[in-house]
Amino acid sequence: MSSAITAQSVSPAIPELPLASVFNPEFDFLLACCAGGSRTEPAERIRETRPLNWKRLIDLAEHHGVIPQIYRSLADVQEPSYPDSLRQAHETSARKTLWLTRELLRILAELRSCGIVALPYKGPVLAELLYGNVTLRQFSDLDLLIQSSDLPRIKSALAKLGYEPGVQLTPSEEREYVESGYEYAFDCAHGRNLVEVQWRILPRFYSVDFDIEGFFDRAITFSLGGTTLRTLCAEDLLLVLCVHAAKHAWKQLSWLCDIAELARSPQIDWRAVQEHAKHLGIQRIVAVTFFLAHKLLETPLPQFVQGKVQKGPPSKLRLGGYFTSIENLANEISPMLAGEADYNPESISYFHLMIRARERRRDRIKFLWRLIVTPSVGEWSAIRLPCPLFPLYRAVRIFRLLSRFLPRVISRETSRSGR
Repeated sequence: MSSAITAQSVSPAIPELPLASVFNPEFDFLLACCAGGSRTEPAERIRETRPLNWKRLIDLAEHHGVIPQIYRSLADVQEPSYPDSLRQAHETSARKTLWLTRELLRILAELRSCGIVALPYKGPVLAELLYGNVTLRQFSDLDLLIQSSDLPRIKSALAKLGYEPGVQLTPSEEREYVESGYEYAFDCAHGRNLVEVQWRILPRFYSVDFDIEGFFDRAITFSLGGTTLRTLCAEDLLLVLCVHAAKHAWKQLSWLCDIAELARSPQIDWRAVQEHAKHLGIQRIVAVTFFLAHKLLETPLPQFVQGKVQKGPPSKLRLGGYFTSIENLANEISPMLAGEADYNPESISYFHLMIRARERRRDRIKFLWRLIVTPSVGEWSAIRLPCPLFPLYRAVRIFRLLSRFLPRVISRETSRSGR
C-alpha cells in the first residue's frame, strides 16, 4: 500500500530491555525459541539456556500454545536430548490442526451451499497466512466471523454437520444474547467448543465497537488447501489479535508470536492501523501488546507505539487509582506470563486491568456501566422470568454482582483498617 509505514526499531530514547534472566529457565527457553530479534543469535540462546526441567518446559509450552515453535527450534539446532514426550506433543498438535483444517473447509463448503458468507480467521487461516503451514501454529478451535442476521441459518447448517450450540437459550434470551454477546460456541462428537461463530469480536460491555460491515468490505482472498477463502485484511487482523490478547490478559505467548509475525509484513499500512486504533479507543491496548512483544520477543516497536511508550510516568485515573504507564503495565503482566498465572476474568483485579488498558474516559465509563447492567447466561440460568418481565434481569445482574464482590471489598477494607 502506498501509505504503508515500515515498523521501525526502538528509538534510542527507549532503553534496551534485558532479555530473560528475570524469568525461570524454562520460560527463558520458550522466549529463545520464539524470539525473532537479532540481539543474540537464537541458536546460541537456545543452547545456553540450561539446565531444563523438560516436563515443566513441555507443560509451559502447552499452556502458551508454542509446541510447534519449540519442536522446530530444537530440530534447527540439532538438539539430540529432548524427550520423546515433546515429539508426541508435536505430533498430537499437528494431527489436531490438520483435522481442524479439513473441518473448516467442510463447514465453509456447507455455508456456501446455503448462501452464507463467513470470514474465518485465527486457527488454520492464521497459521497459513503467517507461517505457510497449518501445523506450524498450535490451535484448538475454529473462529468464523458472521453477520448476526445469518445466525439462525448458520445454526441449521452446522446442525447438518453434527454441531450443536454449547448453550441452549429461549428465543427471548437469544435475542438479548445477540444484542449484548459476541459468539456461539458449538460442540460435536469430537469435542466441546470446537467452532466459535462470532458476530462481534468482543462482548458489547468491553466497549470496543469494531465495524463488522467494514471487515467484510475490506476482506482479502487467499488459498487454503486449494480452496479460495476470504479473511480479514492485515490491518483489521492486527487490531483484532491485539484486542483478543488483551481480553485474555495477554496470558499466552503464542498470541504475541502471531502479532510479531504479522507485524513483519511489508504490506501493513501502519497509518491505517494507528487511525483505526485511535477511533476505537484501543491505542493503549495496541501499545501494551507491542511493548510485551518487544520485551519478550524482540519485536520492533511501530513509530506510533514508541510515542505512547515515551509519554512516561503514571497519571491520575479519573475513575480512581493511577493511569499506569505502558511500560509499567507490561512489566506487571510479563511475570504472570512466565509463571502460568492467570487473571480471573470475573475478578475485580481483571476488571481493573481492563480499565487501565483504555485511554478514553468515556470507554472506561461505558465498560463499567455495561458490565454492571448487562445480563448474561449466568443471570438467565439463575432465575427464569417470563418474557414480559425480561427487563428485570438487569436487577438480577446487579444483585448477583453485589453478592459476589461486595463481601470481598468489605473484607479487604476491614483488613486494611485493622493494620
